[in-house]
Amino acid sequence: MIHLVELDKYNAWDVMFLKTRRDQKRFVADNVWSMLHAYTGNKTKGAVYPFGIYNDKKPVGFLLIAYDYSEVCDDPEAPEIAKNNYFLWRIMIDKRYQGRGYGREAVKLALDFIKTFPHGKAEYCWICYDKENITARNLYLSMGFQEIGEQGEDINAVIKL
Repeated sequence: MIHLVELDKYNAWDVMFLKTRRDQKRFVADNVWSMLHAYTGNKTKGAVYPFGIYNDKKPVGFLLIAYDYSEVCDDPEAPEIAKNNYFLWRIMIDKRYQGRGYGREAVKLALDFIKTFPHGKAEYCWICYDKENITARNLYLSMGFQEIGEQGEDINAVIKL
């Protein structure tokens, strides 16, 4: 059974070194880098929530959610949708566990968590993915996300909460 576990100093090691396939490396940052983003992002007015994705007791992936990404990253090029909305910032399933529906289930669980509005009300959850990441695009669109524009090599998409 897939479930999310918020990461802390005790369980972060479970997911820190999970890896994507070699051909996917350009689509998602390493989990160590993402955890650094979570730590530093939580020193801002926004909020960052790192989760391990588990199948029963086995770690199979990593998920990172942010609120008000424009504030978390102090990014002047952040899209307008970033302000006061939730961001499904990172999602990865370890190369050994891909193709089993874990990513789809993790996105559903992430949206369930976001809809509790842990850092405040928001109208949307947004994501971005590389234009060439057809697998991610198909997944997100099949779950109700709507593409709203491009930014460099990425496509931004939103779902109303």
